[in-house]
Amino acid sequence: MTFDLIIIGAGPGGYEMAAEAAQHGLEVAVVEKRQLGGTCLNRGCIPTKALCRNAEVVGLLREAQKWGLRSAPKDLEVDFAAVMARKDDVVTQLRDGVAQLMQAAGVTVIEGEASLADAHTVEVAGELHTAQNIVIATGSAPRGLPIEGVDLAMTSDDILSLTTLPKSLCIVGGGVIGMEFAGVFSSFGVQVTVVEFCKEILPPFDKDIAKRLKQVLSKQGIKIITQAAVKSIARQGDVLAVSYDSKGKGQTIECETVLMSVGRQPVFPAGLDKVGVTVSRRGIEVDDNMLTNVPGIYAIGDVNGLCMLAHAATAQGEVALASILGKKSDIRLDIVPSAVFTTPELSMVGLTEEQCAERGMNVLVKKAFFRSNGKAVSMGETDGLVKMIVDADSRQIVGCHICGAHAADLIQEVVMAMNAGATVQQLARSIHGHPTLTEVVLAAARQF
Repeated sequence: MTFDLIIIGAGPGGYEMAAEAAQHGLEVAVVEKRQLGGTCLNRGCIPTKALCRNAEVVGLLREAQKWGLRSAPKDLEVDFAAVMARKDDVVTQLRDGVAQLMQAAGVTVIEGEASLADAHTVEVAGELHTAQNIVIATGSAPRGLPIEGVDLAMTSDDILSLTTLPKSLCIVGGGVIGMEFAGVFSSFGVQVTVVEFCKEILPPFDKDIAKRLKQVLSKQGIKIITQAAVKSIARQGDVLAVSYDSKGKGQTIECETVLMSVGRQPVFPAGLDKVGVTVSRRGIEVDDNMLTNVPGIYAIGDVNGLCMLAHAATAQGEVALASILGKKSDIRLDIVPSAVFTTPELSMVGLTEEQCAERGMNVLVKKAFFRSNGKAVSMGETDGLVKMIVDADSRQIVGCHICGAHAADLIQEVVMAMNAGATVQQLARSIHGHPTLTEVVLAAARQF
């Protein structure tokens, strides 16, 4: 079959780009070897957020007496099968929605694994499909450490298919995925230990924010070990032994289950070398329009390694589509928010204070705290802060970092301000509703 555009991969970047391209009158096909929605919907963002919500509810119920519910049990029994069934229902509902979106948009969905036959041809199950433009959106997969016994550990894909709760869990890697699973399983009564190689958890995040989360999670009963290099995993009877070096000393953790959570790596379709697409250690190399070195072939999302976030993939798809349509996108790909759905939540956009210092930037830094916010106090969510970083000369916001309730939602106001090139004074002069958590952002802005 012949199309105007073939997209390999039906994750957020792929399926949203397909729908928008079809709205512009293009004949579009999407090739997917597994399930519509890609990693995000089936094995990433959505199922983990469903579990995070379960964890949040469990946490609230365990503090029921705080809210005047005297008959609430102190020790809740988690029906893990029901928890996982709810997670599966959420995924199924949204995946069905993606299928309906493709059908309504007139996008042809081709099931199977795609390989590039040439710069304008894709082969799927022995059938050839051609298009003027091809977009590679094949995503990423969990990465493991090159250590003995790594096969004994679960990946983030595996752990989402658990049928019973382990008594103890060791998470290798204190990044976003690792910390979210740590919070979830700890709330379900699992003894959780996190082993992180770096000096602090969540290396990409601002140190002040990461340290605050570490303190809160430690109080929740999660054991966090930093500056530790995992060397091996071995089975010893009924348990797994995780051996690691910390400050020159060998240590061992015994647990029932190990989760390997040390990042992700791009998944490439077959035929890249045949077509001549350039690949680096990070991923497929692209220009500012997401175009590879081969005319007509684009790469968006995790596969290019620029920013492994679902919403970044969607934005990159819009940039690529604009290029295909002969237009220029004005989307700012350098302003991308990210979040960690622990309790409390974390979010960030722009540069950290450490990055500003490394670049020799002259910046001003101010903080505002949730404990001084009326809505936060009434919600019982006083543990949090907003840290705002502003260019000392232009007074434009160059970074913002939030720890606290609904941090993932609060950061969007700052994203909008940065995207519009607004100064911190313009944000400070914007009237905010009262009482709302957004007033914590306002309180930080008013200090400049």
